[in-house]
Amino acid sequence: MMLRPLFCAALLLASAPALAQEPAPIAAAPATLNDDLRAKFVAQAPEDVVASKLIGLSIRNGANESIGSVADVVFDEKRSVKSYVVSVGGFLGLNAKYVAVAPETLTLARKDGGGLDAVIETDKDQLRAAPEYVYLGSEPKK
Repeated sequence: MMLRPLFCAALLLASAPALAQEPAPIAAAPATLNDDLRAKFVAQAPEDVVASKLIGLSIRNGANESIGSVADVVFDEKRSVKSYVVSVGGFLGLNAKYVAVAPETLTLARKDGGGLDAVIETDKDQLRAAPEYVYLGSEPKK
């Protein structure tokens, strides 16, 4: 029984020099961001168009007929507007058809009250005849 406490004491004494030989930690410089990585903040300008104000915006044609509404905005890899997805037909979103139109075909202008006005030179029949826009991942399985 006397051997156990003696063995533990010897083990502690033998490990003490090994613990003392660990190198002391070196203080490092604090992490910093260079100017390329810093967040850049931008204020909204009066002429800016916010995407949340586009979604649901009614689209008229030159004859002042409502022919659809903006359902979505598609951006390309450079984050430029690639197309506007227009919802055509349907009632309260049911049985609506989605078509994508090039951004240059949809004219956006400010109304006197500051709201947006969207005009496209086409009619409902042309939009209904256009190829349907299918969201990737929502195609039917073959």
